[in-house]
Amino acid sequence: MDVSFDFDGTVALVTGASGALGSAVTRAFADAGANVAAADVVEPDNEDGFYDSDGVRFYKADFTDEEEVARVVDAAVSDFGRIDHLANIAGTWRGGTPIDETDAETFDFLFDVNLKTMFLASKHAIPHLRETDGAIVSISARASLEGGEGDGIYRASKAGVRLLTETIAEENLGVVRANAVMPSVIDTEMNRDMMPDADFDKWVKPEEIARTILCLCSDAASVTSGAAVPVYGEA
Repeated sequence: MDVSFDFDGTVALVTGASGALGSAVTRAFADAGANVAAADVVEPDNEDGFYDSDGVRFYKADFTDEEEVARVVDAAVSDFGRIDHLANIAGTWRGGTPIDETDAETFDFLFDVNLKTMFLASKHAIPHLRETDGAIVSISARASLEGGEGDGIYRASKAGVRLLTETIAEENLGVVRANAVMPSVIDTEMNRDMMPDADFDKWVKPEEIARTILCLCSDAASVTSGAAVPVYGEA
């Protein structure tokens, strides 16, 4: 079944837009007719000229820095006139050591990139989203549902994303919808390099997760808020 969305006239702010998932979400919104404010601390791959197209603008910023977040949100509203959708895609994984061997710097890094970026982007976008009856979708993780060996800090940071999502939904009932999606291993080049012996066919592609994110921002999910939606297929 083919699924299509019409976001013509709306504006999406996407964080972590230069990564595999963030890039897929950015392109999905643009393909659906939205104007897109794409933000990341890393410059995107623009070999095909996508970021030079009408309706798509890239803002280089560190979303762990509140002043930078405020600057990008203000710039996006100035450039496009509004914000209808916020996709909090910025995030990363670190692991491999038990808690008693994990550096405090790793804790700070994961909570900054995975949770603080989501908090700050949401904080500064919510006043604008209230004006448009907008929606937020953030990236949690299947791993956030339970403890696990070797990556407990990552799991805790992604559990925080779920809890903040539920809080935002509760605080903005009937005005701004907030949901999270929970991937497992995403089919990216980096993950294939890290796990060359895995069954890639069981992994979910970034474009598939992007479609779910668009659905949660669309009128099709108008009665859904505070949810954590599995997007891990058979992975």
